[in-house]
Amino acid sequence: MSHSFDPDLIHAIFKLNWSKKALERERNEGVDPVTDEAVAGTSKKNRATSANSNALKLSCELLRLFVTEAVQRAAAIAEAEGASKIQATHLERILPQLLLDF
Repeated sequence: MSHSFDPDLIHAIFKLNWSKKALERERNEGVDPVTDEAVAGTSKKNRATSANSNALKLSCELLRLFVTEAVQRAAAIAEAEGASKIQATHLERILPQLLLDF
């Protein structure tokens, strides 16, 4: 059975991250979001970022594949050690190579 991530959830996570990045940029550029709010939304780089539905579907599929691969690799390590459950240490061991592969 193949499970997928909810595109609305992934979009909400993306939007939260984009908002945090925008606030960081404003702080680094010396823009006060409270006093300069009229100016903040006017430049191209300060406009809200969005994703179309195909991009969200693709992101969900990539995330699903990433998590599936992580679980399979960690399960192989756990099995090789004779463990019946995947532990955090198994995930920690596979993570560096997994990130390089993706």
